[in-house]
Parts: sequence; structure tokens; C-alpha cells
Amino acid sequence: MNSMKIRRTAIAVAAASLLPFSLAACSDSGSDTKAAPTAAAGDEGKTGASTPMDDTTGGDKPFGPACAGVPQEGAGSFDGMAKDPVATAASNNPALSTLVAAVKQASLVDTLNNAKDVTVFAPTNDAFAKIPKADLDKVLADKEQLTKILTYHVVGQRLTPKQLENGSFETLQMGMVTTKGSGEAYKVNDTSHVVCGNVKTANANVYIVDTVLMPK
Repeated sequence: MNSMKIRRTAIAVAAASLLPFSLAACSDSGSDTKAAPTAAAGDEGKTGASTPMDDTTGGDKPFGPACAGVPQEGAGSFDGMAKDPVATAASNNPALSTLVAAVKQASLVDTLNNAKDVTVFAPTNDAFAKIPKADLDKVLADKEQLTKILTYHVVGQRLTPKQLENGSFETLQMGMVTTKGSGEAYKVNDTSHVVCGNVKTANANVYIVDTVLMPK
């Protein structure tokens, strides 16, 4: 009898000791089952969101340090300028206000806006500021000379960065400009640096430069 009691007591103790582990195992199993689909769904969501962004990377984009100053939205942004002809697009870029004023002074707005597939080397306000004020005022007052200078900045074809690596191109002023460089570093006539290149407008490729080009 005593041996049977001892055996029953041992079985009861063993069962009691195993019960918490059984309940814990069931509880853990249930939480894993619920958590797994949630984690998987989250991972799928992240993968789906990141893939299109990765696929959008590519070339043929504007480049250069001054591009950071271009507005992110609106008519003056890269997307906005791409919708407008070049003179109108330039008028929406605050960094080109002196150039736009000069183009208006020379009555070249319609000429540039109606041109088909051209390249414009567009001097920034700082580029014009390098010219002594007296000399700049004199040029702005001389419509014929101003027209020559401005049309010297326009080439009658859309130039890609690749073409600028070592090129020579006739301008609307009938003079020649030379370009050289690679990657995202280009110079025009060995004096003017492209600070924001490959900007697209409806009818032109624009390369914003830091020095006004002067025809010979």
C-alpha cells in the first residue's frame, strides 16, 4: 500500500510540474502563429515600397552644385521648367533674373521661346556681377551689342553632356564656343564652369554657367 501511495504521489507531482510547461508551449505557439503573418506582411510592404524607388535611379538628370538651389516645386523646379519654353522657364528661376532682364532688353524672348531644339549656356546673376557695373550698364544700353552677346550663348541643337566632353559648336551669333570636361565637370571656352547642367525645357537643354561668355 505504501509503495502504491508513493507511486501515485510521484505521478501527480510529475503531472503538476509538466502542466506549466505545456501551457507555456501552447501560449508561445499561439503567439508565434499570430505574429508571423504580421511580420511577413510588414516585410512585404517594405519590399514593395522600396523596389519602385530603386528602379527610378538613372542618368540624364540635371547635375552640378548650383542645382541644389533650384526650387523643389512649382514653375521654377526642374519639372516645371521642362514644361515651358526656355525664356519662360528661365524667368521662373531666381538665379537667372539678370539674364532674363537682358533677354527682355534685347527683345529676344520670342526668338528663344520659338526656337526649336537649342542649347542655352545661361549665366547666373553672379556671372553678370563679375562684370564691372559701368561696363554692364553700357552693354545693356546697347541693344545690338547685347544681342550679339546673348545669342553667342545659344547653340542651334540640343547638346548632351557627352557632346560637351570635347566639342566645338557654332552659336546663333555665328561665333564658336568650345567645351570640354567629363562626368559632372565641364568648362565652356576654358573660362566658364557649368554649375548646373542638363536642365531640360520644352525646347532647349540648358547649362547654367558661372561666367558670361564673350564673342570675339
